[in-house]
Amino acid sequence: MHCRIAICNLGILPDPRVCACIEIRATMINYPSDAELLRAEIAATAARMIAEDGTDYGTAKRKAARLILGNTRVSGDILPDNAQIEEEVRQYQRLFLGDEQALRLLHLRTLAVEVMERFAQFSPFLTGAVLNGTAGEHSDIHLQLFAESSKDVAVFLLNANMHYEVTETPHFRYRDRVVETLSFMWKNEGVHLMLYEQDDVRGISRGTGQKRRERANLATVRTLIKESAPE
Repeated sequence: MHCRIAICNLGILPDPRVCACIEIRATMINYPSDAELLRAEIAATAARMIAEDGTDYGTAKRKAARLILGNTRVSGDILPDNAQIEEEVRQYQRLFLGDEQALRLLHLRTLAVEVMERFAQFSPFLTGAVLNGTAGEHSDIHLQLFAESSKDVAVFLLNANMHYEVTETPHFRYRDRVVETLSFMWKNEGVHLMLYEQDDVRGISRGTGQKRRERANLATVRTLIKESAPE
């Protein structure tokens, strides 16, 4: 089934660039069912929202489903998971953003190293879009810090005369828990420090032997910069 036919049959005129992305993907993959094609269409539409507008994954997924299906209720197995959407974001960025996105990513990773060096005593790990390579114009830097007390990080910021805001973020291991998050601006870019207890660092996965790295320490981020820097 062709993506333009599939969406237009629903009375929706899709973004041409989204269709182009879906059409290219469709030539590469033989979808065995309409459900899988629909899932791919939702993922590609959500990817455009994330890449162009900085929409978060959950919101983009819901908006994309409404755009394509209207008010029709869909079962959870129709919606793409974040891994599929992330891959579509990569495809979209390669097709339409190219060198612009690559330079933006390098800039954010370089700033992330600066911040990680500044907070080295708190065992910083980079996570999110700046790590996985999908960071764009609207992306911020997300770091996980591990300290004896969150107050230690707050005092460090105050002593450095850095103003911050406090919010909460879901714990990466315990979905029923949240951690304090301190947010501030660093050279005109947003930085979010998620504050964990020191014992939490023992339970994290550094991505060794895994296809998808969820977090990276300072040495790993430096290596990523060297590998992606233009020659």
